[in-house]
Amino acid sequence: FLYHDYCVLGAGPAGLQAAYFLQRAGRDYVVFERSHAPGSFFAIYPRHRKLISINKRHTGKSNGEFNLRHDWNSLLSHDPRLLFRRYSRQFFPHADAMVRYLEDFAALLELRVRYNTAIVHVTLDKDPQAWNGHYFVLTDQNRQNYKCSCLLVATGTWVPNVVNFPGSEYVEGYETVSINPEDFAGQTVLILGRGNSAFETAENILGVTNFIHMVSRSRVRLSWATHYVGDLRAINNGLLDTYQLKSLDGLLEGDLEDLAIVKDKKGKLHITLRFYLENRNTSAGFDSITLPQDELDNFATRAPYDRVIRCLGWKFDFSIYNRSLRMMPGRGNKNKYPQIKPSYESRGTRGLFVLGTASHSVDFRKSAGGFIHGFRYTTRAVHRLLENRHHGVPWPSTVYPITQLTNSIIKRVNEASGLYQMFSVLADIILLRENATAFEYLEEYPVGVLAELETQTGRNAPDGLFVVIMEYGRNFSGADKDVFYYNRAVGEAQHAWQSNFLHPVIYYYKHLPTEREMRLRPPDWPLPRPDAIHHIVEDFLTDWTAPNAHILPLRRFLENCLSTDLRNFFAESCFLFALTRQKLPPFCQQGYLRMQGLAGSERLRRHAVEAGLLEDYAVTDFSGDKLPDGRQGSRDQLLKDHVIPVRPLQHLVNAKDE
Repeated sequence: FLYHDYCVLGAGPAGLQAAYFLQRAGRDYVVFERSHAPGSFFAIYPRHRKLISINKRHTGKSNGEFNLRHDWNSLLSHDPRLLFRRYSRQFFPHADAMVRYLEDFAALLELRVRYNTAIVHVTLDKDPQAWNGHYFVLTDQNRQNYKCSCLLVATGTWVPNVVNFPGSEYVEGYETVSINPEDFAGQTVLILGRGNSAFETAENILGVTNFIHMVSRSRVRLSWATHYVGDLRAINNGLLDTYQLKSLDGLLEGDLEDLAIVKDKKGKLHITLRFYLENRNTSAGFDSITLPQDELDNFATRAPYDRVIRCLGWKFDFSIYNRSLRMMPGRGNKNKYPQIKPSYESRGTRGLFVLGTASHSVDFRKSAGGFIHGFRYTTRAVHRLLENRHHGVPWPSTVYPITQLTNSIIKRVNEASGLYQMFSVLADIILLRENATAFEYLEEYPVGVLAELETQTGRNAPDGLFVVIMEYGRNFSGADKDVFYYNRAVGEAQHAWQSNFLHPVIYYYKHLPTEREMRLRPPDWPLPRPDAIHHIVEDFLTDWTAPNAHILPLRRFLENCLSTDLRNFFAESCFLFALTRQKLPPFCQQGYLRMQGLAGSERLRRHAVEAGLLEDYAVTDFSGDKLPDGRQGSRDQLLKDHVIPVRPLQHLVNAKDE
């Protein structure tokens, strides 16, 4: 056996992203790739070679984290050469650019990938000394065995979905059908499926066919209505135009398993229903077959077709996993993915994590976890969970004084790409410290395992916490929603809870939610009911920096939760508070009394007076006379001459308390 701590299956985007984090952490790992190069899926798919992941090269901003919000192809790394905008200038790039990018990512970062190694079987070897109570034993096509303590599955979904029905042998698959439009000139085509691959295929031949019909069991879902990037994108929806504008093409709904296809003597394909064939004499010819139009003469698909194309997407390959691993398909519309927990660990086997597209069951039809711009962040989250579990490295965090709480939240909601792309799935966690005089900030933690935060991160949450997450409005997304209705946007801060578009939401909990509370949370809520909640009103520019609309309501919400004053003050105001109050605001305690903060100046004082932050009145000595130099005294004179040292001030305050 060749042993490694970590084995990664697949050198696609998710596998390479996992390898990057493992290598940066100095871990013992290996990546197995069955092809001779990384990203072999993109060497073939999409068949028509245009990606639908956007490559927005210009945003008007120089902040790299913000720009990743609109770069859906780059993987995370420390190397600025490995940004996808250096590989393509197209908004929707050619798939060959992705192949080149992944090859460079693996080569420039010197990731440890074993190419031409196809893992054909995975089983368990029980051992109480192993990290998870067992080792994973992998066998390749040459019967070479490998053993590892942790298995990261990043093989994606690549097995075509196939529906078997009478006549399905006449159907061509998306994976093999011709991509030359001239091969379809003057033909009538039926496409099975209604996803992006189906519409991509239709778009390619739309201008040369007689007409195209498309049939699927569900109605078309438009991504701008569902806010799910895996639904139909505008770049591929030309057939919707020709359907609704009555130019022969059309869409139909029906269960594909109820269909049947029969071929006539001329090679034309006729659509019928399965039950018409059940009692038919199999030796009889085509003329004896009952077709739906024989009973209903305006049956929608009565015209014969020249070709039928299957475009039903992909599913996970379960075949290589031994039953001992209990890798089971999901339920319902998630059955193309393996069952995993919100931590991306298999429900059947400890130590087996699913990454990338195959992990999309966690947020299917909700967020971007099935796509590069989403799973680059969930892969990083899994790596951080593993670092804590196996190597005692706590989740990265930063501790700040409580006076920086508002600024920290505003900075993250305006810049963070992980929160933005993985809305409702990844969240920033703010743990309160030292009687709410400080806080610890954890970035992009999976909210599905919030109840396990202390064990999963190595951080404690004894004094309450805030959760910062991005959400769409509750009733704004759906295949049947009109997302362009009048007055769809909310602009007033007092109505922020009614915001429809993506916006930040802050949850406050006095105690860490329990697993039971997570299970019983309201439907479609990412989190249980909090002790307090605050919506930052949606913004047309996704720029949440407006002082009155965004920052002030947030600060007051935080102050109400913490029963404190989070405002910033000039040193002059802190000086007056020290003389007139028993308790100073945190900013004065942590800044002014420690001789920190902005130095006073006439220009700064005048600006504060004009803004109404300070009163403009003179300060005289105790005898009522003017200051020795004959000028009227003022508070800026005290600052200028430094006549009030900090140490005596603290002495006076202490004396007053005594």
